[in-house]
Parts: sequence; structure tokens; C-alpha cells
Amino acid sequence: MTASTLLLYISLFIGSQVLLGLAFTLFRKLGTAPTAAPVERAPLSQRQSAAWNGLRAFRVARRVYEDAAQTQCSFYLEPVDGLALPDYKPGQFLTFSLLLPAAPGAEAHTVTRCYSLSDSYAPNHYRVTIKRVVAPAECAGVPNGASSNFFHDHVHAGSTLQVRPPAGHFHLDVHDLTPVVLIAGGIGITPMMSMLRWCAQHQPQRTVHLYYGVRNSAEHAYKEVLEDMAAELPQLRLHVVYSRPSPEDREGADYQHQGRVDSDLLKQTLPHGAHQFYICGPTAMMESLVPGLSAWGVASTDIHFESFGPATVRPPKGGTEVRGAGETKTVSVHFKRSGRTLTWNGKEGNLLDFAEAHGIQVESGCRSGSCGSCVTTLASGAVDYDSPPDYDLAPGQCLLCVGKPRAPLELDA
Repeated sequence: MTASTLLLYISLFIGSQVLLGLAFTLFRKLGTAPTAAPVERAPLSQRQSAAWNGLRAFRVARRVYEDAAQTQCSFYLEPVDGLALPDYKPGQFLTFSLLLPAAPGAEAHTVTRCYSLSDSYAPNHYRVTIKRVVAPAECAGVPNGASSNFFHDHVHAGSTLQVRPPAGHFHLDVHDLTPVVLIAGGIGITPMMSMLRWCAQHQPQRTVHLYYGVRNSAEHAYKEVLEDMAAELPQLRLHVVYSRPSPEDREGADYQHQGRVDSDLLKQTLPHGAHQFYICGPTAMMESLVPGLSAWGVASTDIHFESFGPATVRPPKGGTEVRGAGETKTVSVHFKRSGRTLTWNGKEGNLLDFAEAHGIQVESGCRSGSCGSCVTTLASGAVDYDSPPDYDLAPGQCLLCVGKPRAPLELDA
């Protein structure tokens, strides 16, 4: 290229830039200057995140007592990263990793606990409601609930908690319009509140029977909320049951029945027809209701339950009650890392209790098959569960807290 040709190209380029500048000036004067199309992006708070892996930081936005005795407190949790939260199935729970402060003569330590989500889905926060667990006065030497008392005494607005995503197999069937029976004992009301609110928002035509058993009005959580919902939702049938009403409690106003939630009460108050049953409460309630419903003729596929403690109750098969107590046959269990081989005879009921009874320390949390803290590699053998654990196991893994050996085992523990 000659020098004259190069100068010609440069002149043409400069001229085009000058003309372009004049055009933009003219457009601006006429109010028609071209602008780049705006990039539409949702606010950060509206960009929903998928269910995350591992732990995620949440900040406590506020806490609210739900009962007159102030033993049941709701904690509203907002994600520190500001991303909108993934939806969950009504009835599922959150898993918390909690650093508990050092007690006298002990060190600070981490525990894992699971608590049910107690509200309908909101994109900017989750809610759990936790009852302070106090050891009975007659049980000398038994400690108070470590995690529940930690929440009540040390977790306040502004506290940061480490949380795993919603999980759990105990949840409402949202694709069915069959009348649903929600049965709660004590703090078992928490997953029922999630189910009830979901039905109110998404299936207002679905009949819901709520049976809620507590001692008296002092422990009656969500009292005004439930009464308002019953007044507003014609499809909601509210049955509050007090076992020990106080003198000022009024039958027909504060509660509808005295005694306990049992099969006889259900038979007397439920209309004929198909129902789906969801039950959450203490072990004594589960041991009575689950077999009772089966004996009444309710199909096992229509009975869904979650207990506070280890999952030791399941619907009976063939009319015979079956519990999660241990097998009577003896089985050899080898703990590989501990270098010990022990004989299982079913006395302890599950492999976690069995290991601890013999001085083998295993990390644990919920002790009910939910949090996965005690998940252990299964080198050989097979483990049985009375009911499928909530924690989703990978191949070659087992949960010690709800498992028991089917055959000789070798565990990486």
C-alpha cells in the first residue's frame, strides 16, 4: 500500500467519525438520540437460587413467641447473600449446624439439628418454630435440650446461622384434593402450619381437618392465627384437644375436646370417606395413632407420619403391630477404623446406640434419620430400616441412628 493510499483511508475514517458525531449531536437536539436497549435484570432479591449444597449463611431477622408460656419461638431467617430462596414442600425441615458455647468443664462444640419449616413459602425468608426442651423435674441428672435452649437463650435478631437446604420425605401431597387430616401433638404443629397455609393459599376448596393436642392454653401455639383461619376458611375443621385444661380455659372457645388425640376421637368426629392422614407428635402419640388407624382400615399409603425422636414406629402390616425394636438374632458387626468386632443382639435398637454403648464415638445429630450426621460407609453387609429415612443415602452408605443389621456388617467407623 502506497503512502498516498494510506492517507486516503485515514482521511475517510476520520471523516466518518466526524459525520457520526454530528449525527448524534443532531439526534440529541431533536430528542431522538439512539440509545442501547436496557438489559432487564430482576433485582438481586428476586433472583431465585436453586437448592444449595452444603451450608448457607442465614441472618435472624426477628423472633416471635407463639404461645402464652413463651416456650415456642419462631425464628425468621433471611439469606445473607440476598438471593431469593428456593421453594419447598409443605412439611419439610431445615438442618442447622450449631456451634454451642462451652459449658462449665466442657469445650464449645458443633451439633446438627433439624427443625420443621412452620410457614408457607416466601422468597425472602424461611421460618422455623422451636420449643424450649426442659428436662422433667423428676428426671434428675437429665440435661435440658441443648439446641433448643441455645436458640432461645443465644439466638437473637442479627445472629447468623449455618443452614442446609429444605429436605424431608414427610410432606403434603400437593397434587391431590382428597380431604386431609392433620394431627399434631405439641410442637408437632410446626409442619402442620406449613401444610395448612399451603392449602389455604393453593387449594382453598380442599377440606382440612386439624387435630391439635396440647396440655392447655398456655402451650397452645398459634392460637389466634388458627382461630382466625377457621373463621375465614369454611373448609377448615379445627379440633383443639386439651389434656389438662387450666381453670380459666373454656371448652368450646379455647378448645373443642378434652383428653388426647386418639383413634376413638377420630372415629367420632371424622365424616365417612377417604382421607389422607399426616401425623407429627411425640412417640407415645405415634405408637397409639399409627397402629390404630391401620386397625381402623386406613390404607398404609394414606398414613404419613413424623415423630420427634428416632423413627421407631411404622404402620402395621397384615393387622399385626410391628415396632422398630431390634432383631433378636445375633449378628457380627465390625467397626473398621475402631478395630473392634462386636455382636449385635438387638438390645440397643439401632446401630448408633449400639456403637455408643460399646464406647465407639460416632458423630450424630437428629438421631431420627433426617440430618445425615451419622452417615457411614458400608464396607460389606446390609442394613435395614423400619421406614425410609428422610436423609437421601448414596449407594454404599447407611444411617446408624435408624439402621440395624440384616447380615454381618463391616462399617467404616
